[in-house]
Amino acid sequence: MAMDRTSEYLVGLVNELRKLPKETEFVEFKHNNDDHQEIGEYLSALANSAALSGKSQAYLIWGIDDQTHEVVGTTFLPAAKKIGNEELESWLLHLLEPKIDFDFYTVEVDSRPVVLLEIGRAFRHPVRFSGQEYIRIGSYKKKLKDFPEKERKLWRAFDKTHFEDGLAAEHVSADEVLRLLDYPAFFDLLEQPLPADRSGILEALADEGLIRSCDAGDWDITNLGAVLFAKRLDDFRSVQRKSMRVIKYRGTSRVETLKEQVEDKGYASGFERLIAFINGLLPSNEVIEQALRKTVPMFPELAIRELVANALIHQDFFVMGAGPMVEIFDDRIEITNPGEPLVDTQRFVDTPPKSRNEILASLMRRFRICEERGSGIDKVVFQVEFFQLPAPLFEVTGGFTRAVLFSHIALTDMDKNDRVRACYLHACLKYVMRRYLTNTSLRERFGIDEKNSAVASRLIKEAVEAGAIAPYDSTASKKYMKYVPWWATAPKGGQ
Repeated sequence: MAMDRTSEYLVGLVNELRKLPKETEFVEFKHNNDDHQEIGEYLSALANSAALSGKSQAYLIWGIDDQTHEVVGTTFLPAAKKIGNEELESWLLHLLEPKIDFDFYTVEVDSRPVVLLEIGRAFRHPVRFSGQEYIRIGSYKKKLKDFPEKERKLWRAFDKTHFEDGLAAEHVSADEVLRLLDYPAFFDLLEQPLPADRSGILEALADEGLIRSCDAGDWDITNLGAVLFAKRLDDFRSVQRKSMRVIKYRGTSRVETLKEQVEDKGYASGFERLIAFINGLLPSNEVIEQALRKTVPMFPELAIRELVANALIHQDFFVMGAGPMVEIFDDRIEITNPGEPLVDTQRFVDTPPKSRNEILASLMRRFRICEERGSGIDKVVFQVEFFQLPAPLFEVTGGFTRAVLFSHIALTDMDKNDRVRACYLHACLKYVMRRYLTNTSLRERFGIDEKNSAVASRLIKEAVEAGAIAPYDSTASKKYMKYVPWWATAPKGGQ
């Protein structure tokens, strides 16, 4: 549901849940029971049951009679409850694994206090509390391990779960859909005219899976619709922490921040604005070309666009509390996204990217925001070589994926790691073009004069000794030797 949790909305939600004929596997009613251990167990049980039932949220409500569903009020005050010196919400979060979204709300219904605990569904793994997994069997809370068939069904539900298919907002009116989503941008990106009426707009959004009709006659906004076209990502619980954060630092460390901004528009509708903002913060160089002095960006824009798009598309949306980030230093730019890649970083150039979010990736390609499958990182490497910059670095650290572009430095100032990485990526780029690294191609890559071919030979020897590249045909004469990445197996006898 949209993040605007007004009292009116909360009262309406409680009253809708009260209409259920009985407690369900994803709704539990309580009076005053505020036992913290039991609340934690219910968090696990209800989150897992929501996933099993195909619901985006589950609810635990105090102040409602569990038999009649009448409003009886409650004395439970979640904000005031502490376990030792720790607040209840913090204590619960520490014992949940993996972390899920949950929020307490206090509201008056029929002039009586009611507490609503809204719980996000489980994703990928059953939610454990204090090391134990729970599930709802009818209206009862049980240990999941005691119901193996339920456990198998839950894992099957996780296997079918795609982030894009989840719901960011439920039971939203047509007017609210058009208020929350930047629908004109959708038609602009597809280069289609805006439909003449509201029903045409809604039908087109539904055809692409951005919204979905719901049983009540209103609409559900999918995570796909929210993350791509939200006017404000903060309006949606499921993507509120997934905005791209851009930080500009002074110098080469994170000690002093000069500027910081969060791009809160959807990824598709806000992409051009995001790229323009990043480019406006990038350092630049002055060059003299045909006797005219001009300022050029330190990093090629095509490389920036592709890496930013990759960070948005390939992130793990189920990593809680973390989103993509661009950090700009005087000597480099670092682009980071939550989640480890599904492809080895050493094989980014030659392997078509495997995305957790293929529906999202497909639409971003149709919007021409990113390159076609498999042609993105090789274009980054090509741009870096064309501008004779140090080779980009792709690394995995602490559950995050990071791409780093470095500003220009002379070959003589590069360390061994820089030189070997550059040779390796050059060999990868040549290989996907069905060509080979040679002394000549490496001289072109580094701008080495022909008379200094011995320098290129030393770089090749260094990369071979490091195991980064290998001769394509070890029987060839040294003058005509060709090289491939370490993982490319050459046929016997050469070409």
